[in-house]
Amino acid sequence: MTETRTTHPVPAPATGAAVADNGLDFESWTCPVPLRATPTVVMGHGGGGAMSAELVEHLFLPAYGSAAAPELGDSAVLTVGEGTRLAFSTDSFVVRPMFFPGGSIGDLAVNGTVNDLAMSGATPLFMSSAFILQEGTALSDLGRVAQDMGAAARAAGVRLVTGDTKVVDSGSGDGVYVNTSGIGVIPAGVDIGPRRAAPGDAVLISGDIGVHGVAVMSCRDGLDFGTTVESDTAPLHGLVGAMLATGADIHVLRDPTRGGVAASLNEIATASGVGVALIERDLPVPHTVRDACSLLGLDPLQVANEGKLIAIVPADRSDEVLEALQAHPLGHGARRIGTCVPDHPGMVVARTGLGGSRVVPLPVGEQLPRIC
Repeated sequence: MTETRTTHPVPAPATGAAVADNGLDFESWTCPVPLRATPTVVMGHGGGGAMSAELVEHLFLPAYGSAAAPELGDSAVLTVGEGTRLAFSTDSFVVRPMFFPGGSIGDLAVNGTVNDLAMSGATPLFMSSAFILQEGTALSDLGRVAQDMGAAARAAGVRLVTGDTKVVDSGSGDGVYVNTSGIGVIPAGVDIGPRRAAPGDAVLISGDIGVHGVAVMSCRDGLDFGTTVESDTAPLHGLVGAMLATGADIHVLRDPTRGGVAASLNEIATASGVGVALIERDLPVPHTVRDACSLLGLDPLQVANEGKLIAIVPADRSDEVLEALQAHPLGHGARRIGTCVPDHPGMVVARTGLGGSRVVPLPVGEQLPRIC
């Protein structure tokens, strides 16, 4: 991918700042790509890429010690009673703006948690909802968020059973932040996890990628891409149920949110020790997303989705699973985009339209901040 560089005007020196002999004030400069060695939290730590992984591995896990679970994922699988398996997940939503084409932070919070549970094969049942509100936020806006949240929960068939509300000083937040947790039940015989990807498995995607990230960006800072792009936010447990109903042994499911398809496939490749070979021309990138990404210098594979899933299934059942996806309203654009291979383990490689190959890396930070 061609690196895009932006030239910024040199800022005026701040009082007391260190200024070099040539008059440049380096302390007040900022870097659009977050530096890996930094003593403070930067936006890239929340992007779902390499910096997020490093924060967990080098800060949180050592601090938690033996209290941390041995496996970390979007949802934890817990066994209770006589073999009943529960999926448990938690997530926070800080999207800006809180209302965007096709959705809001309210339905995004419900659908995001439902989908984290669904990626374990679970049927979502119960959710919590906690709000952090900035003083001065319009109650009419909060009411719209709550209405959207209730409508999304009813549509997904989940109950909002507990919650909390906190208010921070004006200027200490950004309107409305939402935290949710969810619980679901995993059917007997279902074993879905990133370590199960195996050489020869087919890689499927349920539809167009990059739509959510572009939809959010389209209503920021006066950006206009010439057409309205609506978020794909949707609950995916029904789509997962349709795949499981085929009886196929679904190895891996992921919803490619932060970091997009690139982050999800890299994490799967690393966890399972396989390589992933993509066919770039088979990637379902709508022209509106492709045009917007070209304008902004973004890779569609790294742009977030909120209503799509990646499925990794045995090749001999892939046609059957693909038909099940395409028969569902949320999967009519599903297609096969690649294969798990024994070559280049832990890496994702895409065959380009010109016949060459390129490595699809795990994003370092975050191309589009505050999109979920």
